[in-house]
Amino acid sequence: MPIRIQRDLPAREILENENIFVMDEFRAMHQDIRPLQVLILNNMPLKQDTELQLLRALSNTPIQIDVTFVHAKSHLSLNTPSSHLNKFYTTIDDIRQNKYDGMIITGAPVEDIAFEEVDYWEEICEILDWAETHVTSTLHICWAAQAGYYHYYGINKRQLPQKLFGVYEHRVANRKIPLVRGFDDIFLAPHSRHTETPAEAIHACKELTVLAESQTAGVFLAIAQEGRKIFVSGHPEYDRYTLHNEYHRDLNKGLPIQVPYNYYPDDDPSQKPLLQWRSHSNNLYSNWLNYYVYQMTPYDLV
Repeated sequence: MPIRIQRDLPAREILENENIFVMDEFRAMHQDIRPLQVLILNNMPLKQDTELQLLRALSNTPIQIDVTFVHAKSHLSLNTPSSHLNKFYTTIDDIRQNKYDGMIITGAPVEDIAFEEVDYWEEICEILDWAETHVTSTLHICWAAQAGYYHYYGINKRQLPQKLFGVYEHRVANRKIPLVRGFDDIFLAPHSRHTETPAEAIHACKELTVLAESQTAGVFLAIAQEGRKIFVSGHPEYDRYTLHNEYHRDLNKGLPIQVPYNYYPDDDPSQKPLLQWRSHSNNLYSNWLNYYVYQMTPYDLV
């Protein structure tokens, strides 16, 4: 899939070196097709890392995509240069009148904080409500999934006894739903969080359908409103070294952190981590774009 991004976005050179097809504005303007308009609300502190991970995940179908990056205007980012935000990002105020085929809302390292105490919570709620009338399908990742469960269905998160950290097995629960088409019965995906949305509460909510679950990590994938809302509790977009970098970050800070589960060969942090989840991550994003965005969105968004 060609992904249309700004010519000088730092992720472009890395993606091209990985043989991923990216397209600048000039070439896209000369193609007589309507690309999908996908909005990415990036709440992660290291925004450039997340940009690369998500663009890589979106690159595996023949559909052309125009990506717009958004950040929360009510939050001061300390880990991404303001020059990068000013050049490559916008805010909800600037795109409020637009409509989008799809939106991805990322996680954020705020799961230890009550939702209402997050400094940009009101803005997140505003965007979630706005998406219901301006976006065909929204994909909520990790903390954003917890936020969606809470905002839409009143299901609160709960603290875990220790950080859920590693690569876990999940079992497909409902093969009739196209979002998991092509998945193996059991697949792997990374998690990195201190809280969870209770599985029993998700199952009890009649508006939600569970599509994949883990005995250890809980509900991984759920869907509502025939795909207008999709919730992913883990981080399938993570690259090979994301958990490795998080592990050493916490070690260097003197924080209590265990070796990521099922990640290093022989649980030895000196060895190269195994990349065991990329194919199912690609499948998830491709199915989302095809069945819940491309197949469902109107040709004329206005």
